[in-house]
Amino acid sequence: MSYELIGIMMFSSMMLMMLTGQRVFAAIGAVGAIAAIALYGTGGSDFAFSAAMKLMKWYPLLTLPMFIFMGYVLSESGLADDLYKMFHIWMGGLNGGLAIGTIGLMVLVSAMNGLSVAGMAIGATIALPELLRRGYDKQMVTGVVQAGSSLGILVPPSVVLVLYAMIARQPVGQLWLAGILPGLMMAAMFIIYIAVRCKLQPHLGPALPAEERQVSKREKYRLLGAGLLPLGIFAAMMIPFINGWTSLVESSAVGALAALFAAIAKGRMNKVVFETSVRQTLAISCMFMWIIMAALCFGAVFDGLGAVRAIENLFTEQLGLSPWTILILMQLSFILMGTFLDDTAMLVIVAPLYVPLVGSLGFDLIWYGVLYTMTTQIAYMTPPFGYNLFLMRAMAPPEISLSDIYRSIVPFVIVMLIGLAIVMRFPDIALWLPALVYGS
Repeated sequence: MSYELIGIMMFSSMMLMMLTGQRVFAAIGAVGAIAAIALYGTGGSDFAFSAAMKLMKWYPLLTLPMFIFMGYVLSESGLADDLYKMFHIWMGGLNGGLAIGTIGLMVLVSAMNGLSVAGMAIGATIALPELLRRGYDKQMVTGVVQAGSSLGILVPPSVVLVLYAMIARQPVGQLWLAGILPGLMMAAMFIIYIAVRCKLQPHLGPALPAEERQVSKREKYRLLGAGLLPLGIFAAMMIPFINGWTSLVESSAVGALAALFAAIAKGRMNKVVFETSVRQTLAISCMFMWIIMAALCFGAVFDGLGAVRAIENLFTEQLGLSPWTILILMQLSFILMGTFLDDTAMLVIVAPLYVPLVGSLGFDLIWYGVLYTMTTQIAYMTPPFGYNLFLMRAMAPPEISLSDIYRSIVPFVIVMLIGLAIVMRFPDIALWLPALVYGS
């Protein structure tokens, strides 16, 4: 049996196990371990052992539980409620102002957590009921929450970019810096769309009556301070790191401690909040570690077969495709897979194929990490089985139907596709900040 055929069988077996509902790490790890033993005998067990040792020696992975803990402390302590009240008072007078404020809320939540699930939970439980009560169009606000929550995997500290860094062997710090400008650009494009749409169709996002926004200046500035708190925590974490005063792991510890002290200072920390934050941190961190270890094992066997070189030869030599054509086909495959897989599964499945191929085609792997993450954002919202669509269906009130959810994301997906095309056409949008901090 040829190595190419073995590679196809491995990939097909993994996809089949995924479709049966098996856990991601179980499907990937089982195929990798069985293939290693079948190909190399008892010595194949060294692949799994080597993957485990490589994982334990990867020092930057310590950032993962730190950032997850930071996000859950700020979420569970209710500090996100203060953020939304700030946007309610400061932006409620504009048509679509609360929807614009919701995008701002999502950006700040993303800077606290790094996971789209947290943004979706906060948006669906805090922003969505308030927007509906204020007479906002249900399709508009449903799309706003879904699009805004997708920023969590692009704006640092993105957990998805940490996983990409591990698999692609790229610096986490550079990937985070590369995600800042594209993430802010995407948020700005959402805001421009909402502002223009609500200006042309005011009934979609009516302004709040003046009497509802009449509060004392002292209260307005207090709420502004509450909104600046997450930015202060983010600055306390990132400024020492960018200036080289702390390592990445040390900065993540600073962020976690700053969030903990902020919750204590606000009187929001208690036993329930602390226990919930620790439990969720442990659960998510363990899940990601199992997935990374399974991916390393699978990737070692898959790459050892020469499958990557065979695919590169197929695209460039036999089919004669240009590097940009191959890159665009890769992005389309991510969108297709996003209809039935989450971002972690997509990355782990195709990373052994795509990452070496992208490097051999001459593209920058830091830039490609941003492209992958932006494409994943789109895949999250692509029917029929987009990840965010089902999260929203589970959290939305009964008056919002599944058809409303599907229709709500169409304009935002178009905006995101435009944003992806811009970053593909102008790579410096992603690469300028890492080059500024780290040098060319």
